[in-house]
Amino acid sequence: MTFKPDAHAVQRPRPDWPVLVVTRPAEQAGAWLQALSARGCEAVSLPLIGIAPLADPEGIRQLWQSAAHDACWMFVSANAVHHAFAQQGGQPWPSGLLAAATGPGTVHALLERGVPAAQVVAPPADAAQYDSEHLWSLLAAMPWRGRRVAVVRGEEGRDWLASQWQEAGADVRFVPAYRRVMPDPGQLAAFWQQWAARKHVWSFSSSEAIRHLVGSLPDVPWHLESAICSHPRIAETARRCGFVDVQECKPEPADVADMLQKWQHRTL
Repeated sequence: MTFKPDAHAVQRPRPDWPVLVVTRPAEQAGAWLQALSARGCEAVSLPLIGIAPLADPEGIRQLWQSAAHDACWMFVSANAVHHAFAQQGGQPWPSGLLAAATGPGTVHALLERGVPAAQVVAPPADAAQYDSEHLWSLLAAMPWRGRRVAVVRGEEGRDWLASQWQEAGADVRFVPAYRRVMPDPGQLAAFWQQWAARKHVWSFSSSEAIRHLVGSLPDVPWHLESAICSHPRIAETARRCGFVDVQECKPEPADVADMLQKWQHRTL
């Protein structure tokens, strides 16, 4: 996969303000940059995790074939929705199947693909946090013993929610829908060379992405960089990797823009 870190840069409103580095997958970057630009934020896209189809999506095809027998599918991201529904093969969404999600982006992707809103379980848009813990608080009271659940994700992922389901008696299986692709360290070095003279604020939504970035650019003084993270776990990873100025906010462009503008005024 080819990454073009400078392809989506937008005009900065003030030369003394930092550029926001959006590290989300390329498929999401365009909408983010447009929303940030509309709020007066300069931003550039540096996808730290690429999303690619599986070489063999047979597992997802088999999942669709057994959909009528399942109680719930949990989609870890909008990317999981996109790649799972690419193998739908014209089958309707079963009337008894719940779709669980942690964030509004994933919910939007499910609704776009015809999943009835009444069958979607997710934290509300105004929730303080979009994560598995909040989602489980909505699912825990349901009867899960002996029922079949699928977690639709990449080839790897966090297992906490699946463990809660298993303790409640559910039959849980992980179904990969896509694979992650990391950018080449040389491409990250080229980005840094292009933007090193500017101040930056990094927007992170993945601990894995932070570790790959810092490991690929070990000579960068990360303690002088700033980060906006979408979750406390990701913020903690940023601190362990050397970031000192770390803020947390919801993974929505409007919230990130508001946080960036607060940071800008704080540094004036």
